[in-house]
Amino acid sequence: QVQLVESGGGLVQAGGSLRLSCAASGRTVISYGMGWFRQAPGKEREFVAAITWSGVNTSYADSVKGRFTISRGNALNMVYLQMNSLKPEDTAVYYCAADPKRTVPPGTKEERYDYWGQGTQVTVSS
Repeated sequence: QVQLVESGGGLVQAGGSLRLSCAASGRTVISYGMGWFRQAPGKEREFVAAITWSGVNTSYADSVKGRFTISRGNALNMVYLQMNSLKPEDTAVYYCAADPKRTVPPGTKEERYDYWGQGTQVTVSS
């Protein structure tokens, strides 16, 4: 099965930056759309950002627009989430996910994604 592994989480101060990475087994993400979701304690999992399989189109939650950037690396099995100007409310477990349906525009609903990573913790202190 498809395997996704997130990395790059950690503890940062408000206003700081982190870069999350998601590595897919094999070359799976070359042909799949990819998304990032997050879940804070006591809250539902929510959409953060997504990118089409081609890397041409992106979507962002209003809460992260202008601060977060999703991208695909030159090695197309890798996707990244650059997070700048972090706020305490960004604290959550962040998950990457793969969309075999290659939704265009990029899917913002978790139901569109069939494969999920284990998550990486991001904690932003005040």
